[in-house]
Amino acid sequence: MCGAKTRQGGTCQNPPVAGATRCRMHGGSSPQAKAAADRRLAVAAAEREVARLGARRDIHPAEALLELVHWTAGEVDYWRAKVVELADTDEDALTWGVTRVKDGGDDRGTTEEAGPNVAYRMLTDASNRLAAYAAAALKAGVEERRVRLAEKQGALVADVIRGILTDLHLTPEQELLVGTVVPNRLRQLAATEGAPA
Repeated sequence: MCGAKTRQGGTCQNPPVAGATRCRMHGGSSPQAKAAADRRLAVAAAEREVARLGARRDIHPAEALLELVHWTAGEVDYWRAKVVELADTDEDALTWGVTRVKDGGDDRGTTEEAGPNVAYRMLTDASNRLAAYAAAALKAGVEERRVRLAEKQGALVADVIRGILTDLHLTPEQELLVGTVVPNRLRQLAATEGAPA
């Protein structure tokens, strides 16, 4: 149902144009509405395709970031080749070109104006996304390395403490104190590591 307000004060009962929100009598056939309807239909078709073909898969976040980096790097290479190709054939093509074509009306014709070419804009967009994905991947890798390093240091400290206690040949009474003394001292060490120097 269109839903636009009629002259009589009711709502229009006509069906909207495919992909549009209004019927042809209430603006559904205007060029802007047709363009928006085409975009909506394309998005809906893509969403149906993803729902039909896209399958959930388990992936580690670091691997997902690396995949994004690799795919986006390929995209950057593609758009860079297009920009180089444009620059080789016509240097003005990067900054000057057709921006609008209109049929009918007083302002019909082709409009050319200065502005970045689509390939250049896509290259810039892909490069920015690649930089963001790469930075996130590096940060994730650094954080993961820090965690592994801290775990390794913790295991080394535990081994050293066990070795010291074994070498001391403690009495049974002293061995009972180990369970409270060692954790307290390690907590003190952890507290001083977190404090500013």
